[in-house]
Amino acid sequence: MISKEELCKKISEIYPDIGQCGIDVNVDYDAEQARWVVDLKKDSHQLKTFLEDGDAELCLSGKQCVSLGIEIAQLRDNIDRMP
Repeated sequence: MISKEELCKKISEIYPDIGQCGIDVNVDYDAEQARWVVDLKKDSHQLKTFLEDGDAELCLSGKQCVSLGIEIAQLRDNIDRMP
């Protein structure tokens, strides 16, 4: 299993404009949902999304980051559109 630090670092590599791990973006594994949760904060807004099972692992193994990238891009776009 990958660590949340590894996943957060990868997200920051893909989207360097998002911010710092643990402050602007946070990740955690939700054992009940068996999925990774990405929590994005900007100013007073906060949104989260669940990554599909296996997407984070595929990305960190160097195989495919498309799904993870799309999820994070949508999350970032949604938070940017908030008033």
